[in-house]
Amino acid sequence: MKENVKAVTKRNPWAWIPTLYFAQGLPYVAVMTISVIMYKRLGMSNTDIALYTGWLGLPWVIKPFWSPFVDLIRTKRWWTLTMQWIVAFALAGIAFSIPTAFYVQFTLAIFMLMGFASATHDIAADGFYMIALNEHDQSFYVGIRSTFYRIATVVGQGLLVILAGAIEMHTGNIPMAWSVVFIVLSGFFFIIVLYHSWALPKPRGDGSDHGTSAKDIFSGFVSAFRTFFTKFSPGQTVAAILFMLFYRFPEAQLTKIIQPFLLDPIEKGGLGLTTQEVGMVYGTVGVIGLTLGGIIGGFVAAKGGLKKWLLPMAWSMSLTCLTFVYLSMVQDHSLLTVNICVFIEQFGYGFGFTAYMLYMIYYSEGAFKTSHYSICTGLMALSMMTGMIAGYIQESIGYEKFFIWTMICCIVTIGVAMIVKVDPNFGKKKE
Repeated sequence: MKENVKAVTKRNPWAWIPTLYFAQGLPYVAVMTISVIMYKRLGMSNTDIALYTGWLGLPWVIKPFWSPFVDLIRTKRWWTLTMQWIVAFALAGIAFSIPTAFYVQFTLAIFMLMGFASATHDIAADGFYMIALNEHDQSFYVGIRSTFYRIATVVGQGLLVILAGAIEMHTGNIPMAWSVVFIVLSGFFFIIVLYHSWALPKPRGDGSDHGTSAKDIFSGFVSAFRTFFTKFSPGQTVAAILFMLFYRFPEAQLTKIIQPFLLDPIEKGGLGLTTQEVGMVYGTVGVIGLTLGGIIGGFVAAKGGLKKWLLPMAWSMSLTCLTFVYLSMVQDHSLLTVNICVFIEQFGYGFGFTAYMLYMIYYSEGAFKTSHYSICTGLMALSMMTGMIAGYIQESIGYEKFFIWTMICCIVTIGVAMIVKVDPNFGKKKE
């Protein structure tokens, strides 16, 4: 029923953290971002895109309800590898569904299935990370972890979009272009699961100390939720939940509209970039800015602790959104200007998102850390579903006013960062 958790296999964290979180990010970006660009190129309206792809975030919202089973049954390593196999086959299914007459229904159904597998993979991988590393290493590698996760999203909306755009340009066949993209993704996942079968360590703590009878599972399920809401004082529990729900409030709306904004023609308020140009912007300077921001964020957090850097990181998340206000006002579609703005925005996001990742780890410390972290990320996913209305808002008020609206929403990000309390020593290296 279980893998042998007594046997300990050690690996250098650099051998598996980058690939694990790159693999964790790709299914999410496929479901939540690549699908946006694909449906836009296939002629869907902004309102429908935001609504349909917003619903695809549901698995990440409700994943806390089955996270205790991942905590109580088998090992985190087993769950991680199994979900990677499922994602690999699901990506292949999407590739073969795109050219069909009912591609919307088929692809949405498979995207949803892949979303559940990916959400389960998130639970297992995040729990595995906390089991395999000590507190200081968790803090040190959180920058690497979040960076490679975000690199996956940039590769998805960068290099893979470049590939789709190149095929579109040379063949004129948009469905075929996106089928090729998902075949490539599927092939990558078949390779990565084989690599992780070797590379993932087998830490001694990877396994449940609880029984696995129906009674024990139910008891563990109840205990996981009860302890989540009672580990801090009522006031700080409310503050923590508000933080997890609203720290990314502006980003939840931006992510649904940025690509349509870059792709829409000038007369519609967009920048009129080609599919290939959008991919180049996010696949080059975007990934550089994100990487630098994430690594620097992890370094300073490990040096000074989360408490010291929480507010600066919240400001970093907020102020860099001004770049899209500027682009929508002047509609400067030169690649130099767009690249500079995207670099600034991605750097600020990479730096600021470090605080969010570390706070979820901080809140999840203690018993049931895998389940508690899953609940945290479920709340994060729920916050991202507010993007469902972004398409309607944008089409009602236009791109320029929409980006101004997202800047107003940044007040919420700063507000929730100010009300949470963090142990000053959390994340610092212990002497």
